[in-house]
Amino acid sequence: MYKHCLRSNLRVRLEIRNMQRLSFRERQVVVLKEMGHTTAEIARRLGLTPGTVATLYNRARAKGFEVVAVIPGEALLPPEPEGEETEG
Repeated sequence: MYKHCLRSNLRVRLEIRNMQRLSFRERQVVVLKEMGHTTAEIARRLGLTPGTVATLYNRARAKGFEVVAVIPGEALLPPEPEGEETEG
């Protein structure tokens, strides 16, 4: 999602806020969804129907969780030119 604007060797961390508002099952579904799994994959993994997964995700959205991308500051800087020494 953010790869086009970041250096490839740095990792973006996703943080899910307001998780305390969610049930255990809603948390499971939200985490797997935010990791990029499909509804069908989540259903298989958790032993639920796809309809139940969709319901749990919609309930979680209604409770107002937020997904925030935490980007290391150095990820936004251009790479240093090769062959030049840095000041130190």
